[in-house]
Amino acid sequence: MKKNTLTLSLGGLAIIGLAILTNCTSGTDEKVENIGYSNGSDSPDSLCLVNPSWFPHAQTPAPEEGIGSPFDASSTTNQIFHQWSWNKFLWLTKPDQGGNPLFLNQGKVRQVTSHMGSISVPGGTSVVLQDTAQAGFASAVLQTNPNYNNGTGAMVYYSIHMNQTMYAAGLSFASKLKSGKLPAKNVASFPVGSFELKVAWVPLSAIPASKQSDYYTTTASLSTNNGVSFTNTEVALIGMHVVGVVQNHPEFIWATFEHDDLSPDYDWKANSASSDSEQLLFKKGTVSGINGVVYNSSTMLGQTPNQVFDLFQYGIPRNPNGSFMNTSQQEPADFQNVDGINQCVKSQLKDVWANYFYNGSIWLNTDGKTPLQQAQLIDSLSGGIGNASPGSYARGSLNCANVTMETFTQTFETNISQINVGTLANCFSCHSSQSFTDTNNVSPIYLSHSFQGYLLDSQGNTFKKTEAIKSKAEQRLLKVMQKK
Repeated sequence: MKKNTLTLSLGGLAIIGLAILTNCTSGTDEKVENIGYSNGSDSPDSLCLVNPSWFPHAQTPAPEEGIGSPFDASSTTNQIFHQWSWNKFLWLTKPDQGGNPLFLNQGKVRQVTSHMGSISVPGGTSVVLQDTAQAGFASAVLQTNPNYNNGTGAMVYYSIHMNQTMYAAGLSFASKLKSGKLPAKNVASFPVGSFELKVAWVPLSAIPASKQSDYYTTTASLSTNNGVSFTNTEVALIGMHVVGVVQNHPEFIWATFEHDDLSPDYDWKANSASSDSEQLLFKKGTVSGINGVVYNSSTMLGQTPNQVFDLFQYGIPRNPNGSFMNTSQQEPADFQNVDGINQCVKSQLKDVWANYFYNGSIWLNTDGKTPLQQAQLIDSLSGGIGNASPGSYARGSLNCANVTMETFTQTFETNISQINVGTLANCFSCHSSQSFTDTNNVSPIYLSHSFQGYLLDSQGNTFKKTEAIKSKAEQRLLKVMQKK
């Protein structure tokens, strides 16, 4: 596994059974189940195997998500969210037509623009790549470490994919909002089974020939001149967000995956990040402090170019002394859950996807609530949906981020001493229930920025105008975080 600072060894994981975490807000019980196993002597079935089996990867079934699934219960454990995350990723990446992973089968999962617009993928290619904008910053981009491949660096590109269930629901919601059949402030939710993906890619030329087989690669129709022209280019997948709706969770589960050889984790005790070898996003050596992941408009690569890193391993917050931060999520049980399932799945995989790992996920504790109450909760939390303070509803990886996509929004602080439970950043920091255009208009459907982009386009805004509105809304949310 890629992480070199705090990863627990397989032999060091102890079975400690179940830990019961009392929900301070709703009065119901939520369990944090430790699924680690010791010395490899216990069956990994409890970690990553379900019926039918996830393995071999070519036969991975879709995860259970609706009525009768593990989520169809008044009390849940963290384990089922981590299992869903890995299961969904494996299902989406299993070989499909022509050997491409299922998520690149345009007949099953469509590639869309950031405004949910249709994209036509040319024959002979699998994906269209043009977007390079980092989350939260219209001008921020990420480039690879040129030392990783003898001075050859490259831009990181992004694609967005959506299944038909979510796409059709988005079209319907937009139509109803436009016609007044659905109020701007509402409790509508995307149906169970809806999912959206964001995938990070780099030209294969950025990766040494000796390591290219460690990455999933395909042919992309890639533009380096803002969509004026496209060239068929071999690209490698380096990161993926898997965001989906399951029973009783209209807020989506926000899961994220990264390649093993991108960058190190931040070492909170040493106040630095370091690597003794060249990595795709991190130059060999040590960088002190967090400047490497603080956006700097003059460089667009942070103040330490080519040395970006994951601020928190698995997105689970730490204090400056390395101890787990006191949040709404019990630790170290959840950390061990993520570490354990990573070790289990990777030990079972025999293909290229064994070189990718699960970097955590975030969701809300909705145990014991009806569907209406779940939607009302999301609306009531509004821009504070990602609050990680003790007693709040957020669960899982409370600083959930992907180093390839939220490189410069892993924190909104510029000094490590200012990072605390009140200033943590996660997917919900930007993906809230607030409308881009009116913070008083709230709905679970506004959590999807792709849908909100489509909604604004359908109201007559140009793509450029919609992007400006979106950027302004994101900056508003970021300023709220910075004031905490």
